Amino acid sequence: MSSRMRVTKGHTGNRRSHHHIKEPRLSKCANCGAYHLRHRVCPECGYYRGKMVVDVVAKQEARLKKMQAKTATTEASSNKVEEKTEKNKKTESETESNKSSKAATKKAGAKKKESTAKKDEK
Repeated sequence: MSSRMRVTKGHTGNRRSHHHIKEPRLSKCANCGAYHLRHRVCPECGYYRGKMVVDVVAKQEARLKKMQAKTATTEASSNKVEEKTEKNKKTESETESNKSSKAATKKAGAKKKESTAKKDEK
């Protein structure tokens, strides 16, 4: 980079001096006294400029119902998953026992073949 294009630290600092975070402009609600962002509905009571715009109580009840339904479905699905894992564990243990019994029978069969082969040689 050539020195002609170089930006000094002071110039960079002057440019960045306006990049700081500003505090939000808050107003006090005339209805309930809670603080809210300007030109927006009060999140506590749902009023804006003295008029009810949002029914906050109904919204909270609907949100609560939705959360309860969601937790009920997640509990039901987790129970199903637990049942499936238990079934898988049972089938895995059964297959392992089957494999071990098959391996034992193979070993016994191999020993019998060896003993019969030795007898035939004699």
